[in-house]
Amino acid sequence: MTATSNGTAYDVIVVGLGAMGSATAYQLAKRGARVLGLEAFTPAHELGSSGGLTRIIRLAYFEHPSYVPLLKAAWKLWPEIEAEANERLLEPTGGIYIGALGSDVLEGSMLSARTHGLDHDLLDGAESRRRFPALTVDDEMQTLYEPFAGILFAQRCIGAHLNLAERHGAELHFEERVSGWTLPPGESNGLTVTTDRGTYTANRLVVSVGAWLPKLVPELRLPLIVERNPLFWFEPVARPEIFDADRLPVWIMELDADHAFYGFPTLPGQGVKVARHHGGGPVDPDEIDRVANGTDEAQVRSFIRRFMPLADGPCLACACTRTRPTSTSSWASTRVTRASSWRHRAAATASSSRT
Repeated sequence: MTATSNGTAYDVIVVGLGAMGSATAYQLAKRGARVLGLEAFTPAHELGSSGGLTRIIRLAYFEHPSYVPLLKAAWKLWPEIEAEANERLLEPTGGIYIGALGSDVLEGSMLSARTHGLDHDLLDGAESRRRFPALTVDDEMQTLYEPFAGILFAQRCIGAHLNLAERHGAELHFEERVSGWTLPPGESNGLTVTTDRGTYTANRLVVSVGAWLPKLVPELRLPLIVERNPLFWFEPVARPEIFDADRLPVWIMELDADHAFYGFPTLPGQGVKVARHHGGGPVDPDEIDRVANGTDEAQVRSFIRRFMPLADGPCLACACTRTRPTSTSSWASTRVTRASSWRHRAAATASSSRT
């Protein structure tokens, strides 16, 4: 392989090609960087936090107003990526965020909306039930509605990023697991990445392995929890039209500090997707039980029977991983110094948007 002028074969190596890694590889390659992407599994696999069919995209982010500029940029970029990929990746539905006064979901969404002047409506329980009859919101709850929310088709998004990255010259390897990396002695640039197939050199390294980050870089001691996250798709028992995307936005409902749920409208070939927002036990991503069990279903079906009774039909289910910091539900990124044995950036998809 021809080396670059400073003696390294790549400008950047990206480890992990899920949502974060595939987007990183695409954006870097588009800007002219020589990129190598390394993925331990198959393209757009479902084993991590970003696999599967759908994810929520929002704007009035309840987690913190500081996310909103990033989300505005995402809303601008997705149509551009759709055009370049010639594929539909995003379906706007609007979003509703429900809770009692003082709840994190409601208060945080209002704070982001007001801080950044976002379009939104604040509805009482009766008005919420009238506009969105699929959800039987309690009288003491309020609902923030925003128009800029919707569904990202996750597997398509990752696939589009991978295809575009290759179109712009990135080299992508799949089913190739990274075991570590080393820096040369002294202060010279570059590093060497070792996999189960060989070694590669680059100027920079991006680690975006989500649930595998604590195992791959334990020396960072990142405060992350990998959770098991059961997902369910329910078949409505009556009035299926009220669960369609033109009647039911994507939604998040907080019942109390320990219980929140989220969901999607029905899509072709899918039922009403509902899951608990956090609450899963810690797991090893290589040993997780990916079959949802009776206890998993009972938690979600209890919510369905109380707040979405017309969706209380047969269901399909699976379980996947979600990675989050121990202290708060936020995205984590860190730049590591040479003193810790490697130089560059580790990014964890430790996001509330497992949704």
